Amino acid sequence: MVRGFAIGLTVKNPSSRAIISCNKITALGGRNQDKDAENGRPKLHAETSLIPNSTGRMVLPFTPLTISFQDVNYYVDTPAEMREHGYMEGKLQLLHNITGAFQPGVLSALMGVTGAGKTTLLDVLAGRKTGGVIEGDIRIGGYPKIQQTFARISGYCEQTDVHSPQITVGESVAYSAWLRLPPETDSKARDEFVNEVLETIELDEIRDSLVGIPGVNGLSTEQRKRLTIAVELVSNPSIIFMDEPTSGLDARAAAIVMRAVKNVADTGRTVVCTIHQPSIDIFEAFDELMLMRRGGELIYAGPVGHHSCEVIQYFQAIPAIPRIKDNYNPSTWMLEVTSTSMEAQVGADFVQMYSASSMCKDKDMLVKRLSVPVPGTSDLHFRTQFPQKFWEQFKACLWKQCLSYWRTPSYNLVAMEIPYVLAQVVMFMLIAYPMIGYAWTAAKFFWFMYTMSCTLLYFVYLGMMIVSLTPNIQVAFVLTSVCHGLQNLISGFLVPSPLKTVS
Repeated sequence: MVRGFAIGLTVKNPSSRAIISCNKITALGGRNQDKDAENGRPKLHAETSLIPNSTGRMVLPFTPLTISFQDVNYYVDTPAEMREHGYMEGKLQLLHNITGAFQPGVLSALMGVTGAGKTTLLDVLAGRKTGGVIEGDIRIGGYPKIQQTFARISGYCEQTDVHSPQITVGESVAYSAWLRLPPETDSKARDEFVNEVLETIELDEIRDSLVGIPGVNGLSTEQRKRLTIAVELVSNPSIIFMDEPTSGLDARAAAIVMRAVKNVADTGRTVVCTIHQPSIDIFEAFDELMLMRRGGELIYAGPVGHHSCEVIQYFQAIPAIPRIKDNYNPSTWMLEVTSTSMEAQVGADFVQMYSASSMCKDKDMLVKRLSVPVPGTSDLHFRTQFPQKFWEQFKACLWKQCLSYWRTPSYNLVAMEIPYVLAQVVMFMLIAYPMIGYAWTAAKFFWFMYTMSCTLLYFVYLGMMIVSLTPNIQVAFVLTSVCHGLQNLISGFLVPSPLKTVS
């Protein structure tokens, strides 16, 4: 029944295939698409209603939203190791008075050395910190941030890409859309939006490829990164956070991922990324930069500029800071000249210098302006906690799990136990049933056959359960013997009819 349900849903959506078809790629290339005039890639639009574009395709609406935050502090309990080394404060402060804003259509970067707090700030803004104490004012579109509603209009791409290996790229994105798009989105609009997302992230040509196991088969690391972005983008968020989307990638793969990230920002969404020592091209793909030093303090928050001119100009204006060499990576130079050793060498406090700069004052004015709701707008509100009701969630999860198990060889080998057990039962029935002397009626015959089938399957699955729960085969043998012994003691015996006595 379960497999029949999966097959039925797959027939309803015939795009589910395990490998890519060259013919299908050719067919897909002929579809009408709404593409960017510059790069030929499809574009998603921010609209206030479902309006068909010039090619007749439908685009799901989303509301562009700003996220502004003022004087954000974050404290955690002091680790025991630090107490042993003489740090006696009860709380450890990881973020110090961070103020800033991220706006729609602007690709923003959070940078800093290891331990600067860039991922911590990203998690605090995204609402992923469940421990510690958060202070400060965080607003979405000018209204105070409420995590339950904010989670519905935001996405978060983790540094580690976690996907089901036996699901295709297209199915992974479709599964996310099924669970996370609002119920008023019909299946046709949802499928169209899934196609647009795949094209925007440039995954449409491998949509029928299995995700596979990292480092073994399936997608490359770069393709997995882009799939992570697509799975979040298909929820139609207004704000997307990305934790080091280019980590672990070579220069070519990182450039492909950043092109996809840039495509997302070009749709009018607010995109924020943490980044660590990017190449020149990747660094200059960002529009805004927030630079943090070790300890969670802000030392720059402003535009990157053409060829990083704004960043270079700001830090080169500080006395005794060495000038950047020709063709040198601006991000590497920036991290070098803002290091703790350089700060001690030039005798400057970069945090104080930024606080006293005109850039900081302009940023404060921007944050105050964005902290006030735009007239005519309203706060976020959703009638339910989750986009889909329980039954739709159940169907989506069952569809995905059935496909995963159906394509898992180890599971299919286990499923082969069923016909093997049935063959055993038939042989047993033909030999034992007449010898026992049971009544030759169809109802009793098949009822006894059903009982024996369940009994043998129970023993098979009991053995599998014991193997999965025990650390080694020796312990499994011991536990199996105990279970079988107890079951034999209480199972009773089959008594032939001539030996039965009437009391």
